[in-house]
Amino acid sequence: MQRGSDRHSAHRDDEMKHELQGLLRSGHPTRSAEWHDPEPVADDDPEVAGGPVLPGHGPGRLEALRHELGRLLGRTSFPATPVPLAATLRERSAPDALVDRVAALAPETEFRTASELAGALIGDQE
Repeated sequence: MQRGSDRHSAHRDDEMKHELQGLLRSGHPTRSAEWHDPEPVADDDPEVAGGPVLPGHGPGRLEALRHELGRLLGRTSFPATPVPLAATLRERSAPDALVDRVAALAPETEFRTASELAGALIGDQE
């Protein structure tokens, strides 16, 4: 049913769904031409809304940090100790401050989820 307020045609909607399908399933860009992908955030970029999340900045920091860790690490990184988690974060171009905080955690501690890791990072700072 056409409502008349659609910005795209039904064909274009289907095309856009198809374009996003690989990204939604894999969790990372799937384009063969890398120049289509957005440029990653640099360490010296100014912090803006939706930018990199570092431990201890702003309200709702536990939720924001948990979201950022979940986005960067995914489910396959857990359970793990801080050393492999820091290596994975470094490999996925996480901010250096975040990688350093994870690497500084007790090496024998095992984290099962991004929530546990975020709690340890926030708790370690307070």
